Amino acid sequence: MDVTPATPRLGDGRTDGRFVDDYLLYLLARASHAVSAEFHTTLRRAGVQVPVWRVLASLSGSEGETVTGLAEACLLQQPTMTKLLDRMVRDGLVKRLPDARDRRVVRIQMTPRGEAVVRDLLGAAKTHEAEVLARFPDIGAQRLKELLRAMAVKPSRARRREAA
Repeated sequence: MDVTPATPRLGDGRTDGRFVDDYLLYLLARASHAVSAEFHTTLRRAGVQVPVWRVLASLSGSEGETVTGLAEACLLQQPTMTKLLDRMVRDGLVKRLPDARDRRVVRIQMTPRGEAVVRDLLGAAKTHEAEVLARFPDIGAQRLKELLRAMAVKPSRARRREAA
């Protein structure tokens, strides 16, 4: 597969034209959108909505997550996550449990039905990931993931003040 950028490149690394065509944040968002759209086809075929997939994938390998933690992991606002979890509880995919240490906290756990739904999708996701990474053989997968994880960490308040 040809990975040549669609935008003409100048010799100094700049693009000829729009600001966004060489803007890191746009490029990250655009890449995420394009690659995710490929996998979303698999989800549609399985009859699973993207937000449901994100919750189930986030709960996979976990003994339970808080609603706030899931909202962060799934890139949703907390009220939206709460409504989604209401539907997922109704559909038997997840259950709400009180936290063992703090009864004010609610933990979300996957049910056996949720595990059955996500099982094949996890394999499909890993296959898709391998296919995507194979398009860029010169880029180390672990290094790329480390870089993206580092970029995803919110800077502390102290670091934000220093940067200002």
